[in-house]
Amino acid sequence: MYESLDTAEQGRGAPSPLLSLAELPRTLCEAAGFGQFWPLLTQAPEGDGHPVLVLPGFTASDASTLPLRRFLDRLGYRTLPWEVGTNTGSLEVQSRMVLRFYRLVRTYRQPLTLIGQSLGGVFAREIARRFPDHVRSVITLGSPFASADGRGANPVVRQLFERLSGLTVREMRSRVRGGRDIGAPIPVPCTAVYSRTDGVVSWRACLERDAPLAENVEIVGSHSGMAMNPAAVHVIADRLAQPADDWRRFDRSVGLRALIYPEPSYAQDTGAAG
Repeated sequence: MYESLDTAEQGRGAPSPLLSLAELPRTLCEAAGFGQFWPLLTQAPEGDGHPVLVLPGFTASDASTLPLRRFLDRLGYRTLPWEVGTNTGSLEVQSRMVLRFYRLVRTYRQPLTLIGQSLGGVFAREIARRFPDHVRSVITLGSPFASADGRGANPVVRQLFERLSGLTVREMRSRVRGGRDIGAPIPVPCTAVYSRTDGVVSWRACLERDAPLAENVEIVGSHSGMAMNPAAVHVIADRLAQPADDWRRFDRSVGLRALIYPEPSYAQDTGAAG
């Protein structure tokens, strides 16, 4: 049975200092592991060619998602960078991101899958909420979309966000959600990949609520290296290969998956989270 967590508890408790200090070495290990597992990962189902837009995390750019995009290109997807520069979370960045999405919709004339790492996933969910007819599915990687005030983030990261974006976390959430419950399920299939050993944000803030088109998949890994974590990349390939009209949750009973992917947790729906 899935573990359920009250949304009021989701954003509480920043990662331990030990996990935060271990972020860099763990990220480097995941990058090395991605290269080692590349031959195995490329045995994933062939892609159907639909467009996939990848959004980087806070302070990151398209360079951070290049290995993932190359991998998805190899599978046969039309993988697209966001081309907005460094993700500072500012209102200007958000406006340029929406414009980029709008132009891609006009170019490809078919729904896009959105993959967002950390803050990029927060934005990806809200794009899907605003334009559901143009989004095929969303995959978030360590994205703290359920945190209202940022208390679940590493304090240094939270302060850096407020300095670079010009917004407090609460102000950013208020502007993004526009009066909506930002943690509420979106109207398209969404897979939230999270890690209890995340060293930047609270894993509880990264959980979807239990809904027909929402799922959570737990991995063991860091926050910053999630887009190169072999277990996360396997989930991404599996999710992208699903038929657009027959979405089903990630099946842990296949092969040895139950040994790699723990039973996921889900957040309870208790209304807006702050």
